[in-house]
Formats: sequence, structure tokens, C-alpha cells
Amino acid sequence: MTKDDKETSKYISLILRHKPETIGISLDEHGWADVRELIKGVSKTHPLNMDSLVRIVEEDEKQRYSFNEDRTLIRANQGHSIPVDVELEQVVPPEILYHGTGEKYVSSIDEQGLIPKSRLYVHISGDEDTAIAVGRRHGKPVVYRIKSGEMNRDGFKFYKSVNGVWLTKEVPAKYLEKVEN
Repeated sequence: MTKDDKETSKYISLILRHKPETIGISLDEHGWADVRELIKGVSKTHPLNMDSLVRIVEEDEKQRYSFNEDRTLIRANQGHSIPVDVELEQVVPPEILYHGTGEKYVSSIDEQGLIPKSRLYVHISGDEDTAIAVGRRHGKPVVYRIKSGEMNRDGFKFYKSVNGVWLTKEVPAKYLEKVEN
């Protein structure tokens, strides 16, 4: 992916997850946007055509986006702060999942657990290495082990997005355990 593609991808993420009105488009109830409208709106400030959009969707390392079958609609796979139903299927999680964060958030997490803040869900990793990588984006990484199997048995629902990110509404502190490095 080119440097321009990366910048454009970040902008598309902002549009499809948080602020579609920025370029004058709307999302349907499942988060889908019209591809032509997206290209028209984004290309006013960032280089974008159908070829570059396809490249961004296919090469995005986090697999943030999906097209519908005929590539007339596009949506972000997860991470929304606006109320959309991306049609996630409820899934039984493995016994343990992980959450990576920065050191500066530890006291808040130890007290409140994991909460979605401005997003619709808490984002969770399936493995420790991914959680470490996520944590690095926030400074010195801290990883929490989540007792997801126990949570599920206690009635908490889990979902897995098409790009492999685990999602749940919250993780109370009693289900968290810091991984010591």
C-alpha cells in the first residue's frame, strides 16, 4: 500500500466508523455506504478511485473494510462510534482472550474493567502477540488476560468480526488478569 493509500485509508476509516456526514454521505442500519458516493466525497481531499479503493480494502493489514458481493457497497468491519448493526454473529469464545493497552490506562482498567468508551464494543485479541502490538500503539504495552470462557458462562455475549477481532460490550475487572512480562 502506498503512503497516499495509507492516509486515504485512515480518512475512510474516520468516515465509515465515525463521521459519514463529513463528506455528505449516510450509512444504512448495517453500516453500508454507497461506493460511488464514498469515492466522490473522499476524492475531494484524498486521491481515490475504484482501483485504489479495491487496493486499500484488499491490502489493509487490519482488514478494516468489506465490500458487498458486487462491490457497490462498502463498510467498516468494526470500531464504530455511531449506532450500526454490522450483523455480527454471536460466538462462543475460547477460554482466554487478550487485551493490549498502554501503561497510562492501567489504573482505570484495574478499577473499571474494559469499557467501550466512544465505541460500541470493547476490542479483544485472540492471542497475546496481537495484544502486545495493539498495546504498543498506546505507549508501553500492557496485556490483560481475559477469562472469556467464564464470562460467556456468566451470560456475557461475544462476537467475532470478519477480520478476527473479538468484541464484547464490557469486561468487568473481575475477569481480568495482567500478564507479567
